[in-house]
Amino acid sequence: MDNKNVGKEFEKTQSQLKIIYEINGISLSLNNVLWLRGGWAIDFLLGRITRTHSDVDFVSWIQYREPLEQALVCAGFQIIPVSEYQTDFLKNDVDVSIVFVKRSEEGSIIANGFPEWVWRSDALSTQFYNLQGVSVCVLNPHQLLEEKKTYELGTGRKLRSKDFESMKIIQQIIGAMD
Repeated sequence: MDNKNVGKEFEKTQSQLKIIYEINGISLSLNNVLWLRGGWAIDFLLGRITRTHSDVDFVSWIQYREPLEQALVCAGFQIIPVSEYQTDFLKNDVDVSIVFVKRSEEGSIIANGFPEWVWRSDALSTQFYNLQGVSVCVLNPHQLLEEKKTYELGTGRKLRSKDFESMKIIQQIIGAMD
């Protein structure tokens, strides 16, 4: 990779980190906790950046959807409605996806849209992880692994090489935790 591309990759990563910081701050100002998922969640768990990411993925409680969407729009994010349980945003060429979850009557964590996806009871950790001065909660590694394993069911797309690599890294993280 030439220096020009390395510079662009670095700028993209730094822009995404700034967006993670900004969205997390907005969410906390609403007394809501967000959780990172996907590739950025893995990086925060490891405390280092493993690769360039195409987007930023978050999870939030459904009851915070409207105030969070309004606050992000006021902060200059373009809103892109996706479904009843997902909203995407765009700011400074950074794509952000927020999946909204709820508790069932039995107390389970449910993410709809896949068609109804019941998550592990410990999916939403309250531990903050730090990376380059940014501090945020991430999904439990076991939940991240389950999400990767069910990726094809939810999206209808085949697992990509980065998904297999992510599963390997997540399994290493889980192994180190045990």
